[in-house]
Amino acid sequence: MPDGRFAPSPTGPLHLGNLRTALLAWLFARHDGSRFLLRIEDLDAVASRAEHEASAIADLAALGLDHDGPVLRQSERRPAHDAAVERLVVDGLTYPCYCTRREILAEVEAAVSAPHGPLPAGAYPGTCRDLTAAERAEREAAGRRPSLRLRAAGEVVTFVDRVAGECTGAVDDFVVRRADGAPAYNLVVVVDDNDDGIGEVVRGDDLLDTTPRQVLVARLLGLDVPAHAHVPLVLGPDGERLAKRHGSVTLTDQVALGRSPADVLSWFGASLDLCEPGEAVTPADLLTRFDPDALGREPWVLPAELLLPVP
Repeated sequence: MPDGRFAPSPTGPLHLGNLRTALLAWLFARHDGSRFLLRIEDLDAVASRAEHEASAIADLAALGLDHDGPVLRQSERRPAHDAAVERLVVDGLTYPCYCTRREILAEVEAAVSAPHGPLPAGAYPGTCRDLTAAERAEREAAGRRPSLRLRAAGEVVTFVDRVAGECTGAVDDFVVRRADGAPAYNLVVVVDDNDDGIGEVVRGDDLLDTTPRQVLVARLLGLDVPAHAHVPLVLGPDGERLAKRHGSVTLTDQVALGRSPADVLSWFGASLDLCEPGEAVTPADLLTRFDPDALGREPWVLPAELLLPVP
């Protein structure tokens, strides 16, 4: 049976939106009789912190969300990531890009009134796609270190999402290896999901637009494409995406306000219409009531009272 997973980045503490997504990923996997894996996506060695990994693991345990097998870490899989990049290079599917972010933004802004075709606004304009060998040598002589981009050719990808339905998106020439030599996220996550046996990727719907890139990479590498379920986000009381500025948005914050992890789990369950507000439930209770096909697409607006101390 293919597995499910939750894959947080240890660059900060998980907030309530992250934890609600983790609950949904757990529910999807357990409902389908799959294993549920925990993978720490510590690709960013500079920003990743051991204390954030530890707090993420502790928060999941406090909510009663168990996982199968050892904790997986992205940073331990560099050889597999490098091998995938090299395969794309050998197949002639990449090219070096010497553009700085500032230069790319300037080109995108200059072309804002030009027709974009199927690509989304802000897509990489292909500046370095057809440089000659002499032009590349000139840039490298000037000390520019290239990133490596996928030659996507505006490929249009269609996939069926378990929540959002049929989705179609054109793929730009995105980076598969950064200028510092590190493989980039949109390639790494595909390789890891394949090697970890992930059959369905459950994550926030803010990542829906990146999925065509990842589906294309999987196809080009000859890997199985997992199913996807992009679940609604949690918003702050102001209707904006939940963030630190909203106040007490972590489980630790909630405990400090006088709530228990069980209280927070009950809030999550009520937000998914799986229990009544304030009802004492366990993840197993929520699982017996969970129907993945009944999950709505509307975000949950966090009630303002949840950010205040218990009366």
